[in-house]
Amino acid sequence: MKNIKNSIGLIIILSIFTGCSDVVEFDPHDEYAVTEIDYLQTESDYQTMAVSCYSPTQWLNQMVVIGDVASDNAVAGGENASDVLTLQNIDDFDYQLLANNSTLEDLWKSAYEGVNRTNYLLKYKDVNLLGNTVNFEGKEALFGEVRFLRAYYYFNLTRMFGDVPLFINDKLGINEFGSLQRAPQADVYAQIETDLLEAISVLSPTASQQGRITKYAAQALLGKVYLYQEKFDLAVPMLENVVNGPFSLIADYDSIFLLENENGPESIFEVQYSNGSPYYNWSGQTRGQGNYAVQQCGVRGLSGTADMPYNPGWSTNLPTQDLANAFEDGDQRKDATCFDVAAYAAANPSFNVTFKVAPFKNTDLYNKKYLPRKGQTSGQIELNYENNQRIIRYADVLLMAAEANLRATSGSAANAQMYLDMVRDRAFGDENHRVNATVQAIWDERRLELGMEGDRFFDLVRTGQAATVLGSGYSTATKGLFAIPQREIDISGLAQNEGY
Repeated sequence: MKNIKNSIGLIIILSIFTGCSDVVEFDPHDEYAVTEIDYLQTESDYQTMAVSCYSPTQWLNQMVVIGDVASDNAVAGGENASDVLTLQNIDDFDYQLLANNSTLEDLWKSAYEGVNRTNYLLKYKDVNLLGNTVNFEGKEALFGEVRFLRAYYYFNLTRMFGDVPLFINDKLGINEFGSLQRAPQADVYAQIETDLLEAISVLSPTASQQGRITKYAAQALLGKVYLYQEKFDLAVPMLENVVNGPFSLIADYDSIFLLENENGPESIFEVQYSNGSPYYNWSGQTRGQGNYAVQQCGVRGLSGTADMPYNPGWSTNLPTQDLANAFEDGDQRKDATCFDVAAYAAANPSFNVTFKVAPFKNTDLYNKKYLPRKGQTSGQIELNYENNQRIIRYADVLLMAAEANLRATSGSAANAQMYLDMVRDRAFGDENHRVNATVQAIWDERRLELGMEGDRFFDLVRTGQAATVLGSGYSTATKGLFAIPQREIDISGLAQNEGY
């Protein structure tokens, strides 16, 4: 069956906002062949709109970048001190500038676009605008996917910004602008839990199309949501549903992130990217169907022979030497995470590799997991890499389940040890590097296993380690939250987070 990554597109619903009430003679069909009232009349309409609900997941790729740049795992890098300023501000903890950070604002808008789309479709689940019911096989499961997506958008919003506007009954219309206020984070999490539990009840364990949401993906995300709220007794059984599922660890860690291993045996949830419709819009770099974050982490000025596999990039989101030094000798994850281009050039003289040393905040390392590769982009190459982002992997679930078991009132220390052993045995290719499963050991393992995958900063915050690990530049007054975009404050009168 066709992969959903080749199906995701932007679905434009016309007449999203109602016009003035006194224009009673106007028939929108005079200008548009299809209007909102004509839509959702067939199974195909529902299927197409559901696919459009996936699209904003693609636009959130900078969440992954920020999750490491804001931590001790990576620096912003770039060409000079004025390059990628939005990432520089986050990297440098320039708190006075973050309210006007365009990357943070874009993530806010992207997530709420996802909320709007999912809300709209959920509103007309049972009855469309004409009062008709459209039934078809698999409809309940389709709406399970939509509920998962809404939960995913709200999860990203609340772990970044804390208390956020919460609305679930419809898309946000023009009349609501300025009226919604921030809901307590506990209420946002409660809605996320409700959506995921409903999704779990109707989703299939297997995907109807490669890349679609499954029951296991919903269980894994709910387990993560429980972990963030320290609901460990609920997290244990939820995560162990996935631990005991049909997943396995790929022996060659480096190969997980290759294009040919997308949606593989270790994959639980991936954001699907494609380049079948090349994108050229530099004023909306993240709005295409390709993964813009890949270009960012490539080696600046890289070139070599035709068979040298890598493309050049912009030398941003650079792993730190501190991250590289955290790996023990023999851990295959080090070279699969931290790419030393000078060592690569020396080891492969036949490729005639040349490159420019990263001009700003050079660490001599690059993000190997998403290093841009030849043949994986098209059109405007920087915007159209088709590499999926691995959002939840089996190893991630094993480590979450290990932590939850140790922190639950009736968890299994034996299970925690077994799950940690599985991760470390794969990393070293033997059973000689096992360590005792303590909570701190699992937290440390998450850094190594998930390095440069966007979890590190959020893990430091949720585990209370941020101030100690990140040092004096990090402000505890922010409570690990980012600034609410100033434009949202100006329009809606939202209160700003503390510390900004």
